[in-house]
Amino acid sequence: MSEERDFGEQPLGLVMNLWGVTNHDLVEVSPEQLTHKQVQRALGGRMLTLKMKQKLARTLNFAIWGRMTNEEREEFEEYFPKHLFNYHKGHEEAGVINEGKVRDLGDRKVRRDFLIELGKID
Repeated sequence: MSEERDFGEQPLGLVMNLWGVTNHDLVEVSPEQLTHKQVQRALGGRMLTLKMKQKLARTLNFAIWGRMTNEEREEFEEYFPKHLFNYHKGHEEAGVINEGKVRDLGDRKVRRDFLIELGKID
């Protein structure tokens, strides 16, 4: 694999670990048919298109947002590709955003009202 296309582990993985979100959680909640292979490529540092980085950022936000209480949602700041990929133009450290607000949400299920809103269930 060319070094120009492989950027090593990405901040996306750190953010997912901090919030307790798994690869499967992203695939499950994605309204844009994200695959396990796409998540693995992103985590491994494979260069992605802007469109794919945006899809992953949206889906990560959905996976976190969908497990939060209404009070937690009010304080949450969305992640953007610049926070999740160290090769993205204008990269900013992900630790700055949501500092002090991060919780392990791994034991929580996605809220039913959010799944209905995403069109995942009736």
